[in-house]
Amino acid sequence: MNNLELYNKVREVPKEALKEIGGGNLKGMSDIEPMWRIKTLTEQFGPCGIGWYYEITSQWLEPGANGEVAGFCNINLYIKDGEQWSKPIPGTGGNSFVTKNKNGLQISDEVYKMALTDAISVACKALGIGANVYWGKDRTKYDLQTENAKGDAEPAKAESKAEPKPASKELTLEDAKKAFAACKDFDEVKKQWGKFKHLDANKEVTTMFREAKTRVGA
Repeated sequence: MNNLELYNKVREVPKEALKEIGGGNLKGMSDIEPMWRIKTLTEQFGPCGIGWYYEITSQWLEPGANGEVAGFCNINLYIKDGEQWSKPIPGTGGNSFVTKNKNGLQISDEVYKMALTDAISVACKALGIGANVYWGKDRTKYDLQTENAKGDAEPAKAESKAEPKPASKELTLEDAKKAFAACKDFDEVKKQWGKFKHLDANKEVTTMFREAKTRVGA
């Protein structure tokens, strides 16, 4: 296996495995469905316990401000390459255990499970799993070849002649007369004045404006 073979296999996350973060400091960013990582590890190395596994090395709680408490988990992830097991791939995860809201302090009974899920995601990140979510600007040579091919094709596109736009109709005093006659209120009268005042060389439009203004009771 070359250095980037695994990384490039597992870097792309399918759309169905992405979900938008709805709140907190990361609102608007994307999160990865945890089971997609498990599926990816299984696809690449085999079932859990046979081709890959993790061990929990520590779990602990840390007090925060205002009575809040966070829970943390450390793991080592191991993967099998042929007949050889990897060195430990560490991951640290965390989540809230006690949070404070308008109803007081709330306790989560899943803090260690969620911290474990987070720790697995950190260890997987070291393998390149889901890398594009974390580093969208990274490009492989294959991406660059595709972009260059698109760039080479661009001049041909630019050479095509633009279709002429249809000429806009020139406004006349007759158009102005019909427009002012159709006005129902003063806002419409003002709108038509702005549209036709450039035709007011002999004050015809001014007369239409005044008559329409009187008619709508302005």
